[in-house]
Amino acid sequence: MSKLIVEDAIEIQASGQRVWTVLTDSQFIQQYMFGCVADTDWQTGSDLLWKGGADGQLYVKGKIVMIDAPRRLEYTVLGADMKIADIPENYLTIVYDVTEQKPGVSRLHVSMGDFNTVGEGKRRHDESVAGGGWAPMLEKIKALAEGA
Repeated sequence: MSKLIVEDAIEIQASGQRVWTVLTDSQFIQQYMFGCVADTDWQTGSDLLWKGGADGQLYVKGKIVMIDAPRRLEYTVLGADMKIADIPENYLTIVYDVTEQKPGVSRLHVSMGDFNTVGEGKRRHDESVAGGGWAPMLEKIKALAEGA
């Protein structure tokens, strides 16, 4: 069975470091991550908790799998309200790759999956795709990184 992944990429008129800042600084995260802030120390193995900026409620939890600033960020996620077991096998992995193509121009690639290996995978995949996949979030990240 082939992997079931949701992925997308975008070119951003900003340095890789600027894109990285938008990805990891809660003042920006809140603007593209549905009002949530990232509660983490951004260290490999640390918890990553997505909490509502206004209400402090936990919406998504996971762990930092790998971090190679300002090029790669990999972490796991599981919705806090999901009606499936909170076990490592049900967490999806999200990977951001930032490549500075030339000075002031970067490419951000993001992937999430493999949905085939997690509980409720098909439903979770279909919900991600129905919401537009990564495109809406990437557009917001682009606007923030470009200073719009």
